[in-house]
Amino acid sequence: MLIVFGGLPGVGKTTLARELTRRLSATYLRIDSIEQAMIASQILSDAGPAGYFVGYAVAADNLRLGMTVVADSVNCLNVTRNAWAEVAKATDTKFVEIEVICSDSVEHRRRVESRTNDIPGHRLRSRPK
Repeated sequence: MLIVFGGLPGVGKTTLARELTRRLSATYLRIDSIEQAMIASQILSDAGPAGYFVGYAVAADNLRLGMTVVADSVNCLNVTRNAWAEVAKATDTKFVEIEVICSDSVEHRRRVESRTNDIPGHRLRSRPK
C-alpha cells in the first residue's frame, strides 16, 4: 500500500506519518529530507521538483518489494498528487491520500512559529498567513 500524507507546513503531517510508519513497520519517505540531501550535495541549489521524482522512484522500488510506503510531503499540487497515484497504479498497489489540515489558524501559526528544525541545513517553510 502507498499512503501519502500532504498538507501545509506545521499542520502535523510529519508527526502523523512517522507514527503510522512505526505502527505499520513501513518504509518512510520524507520529501523534505530528500530535497535537503540533494541541496547538501552541492549539485543543486534548489531541488525543485527533483525531490519528488526521487521519492516516486524510491517508493516504487519499495512497493515492488511488497513494502508499505508512507510518503510525507506538502503535496499541494495536482501534478504531485497525480504522480503519487501513478506510482501506485504502475506498481499495482492500493493508494491512500491523506490531507492534513489544522482548522485552527491561531494554533497553526503557533505551530509554525515554534517548531524546530530536525533536518540539518533545511530551511523551514514560512509561517501561514
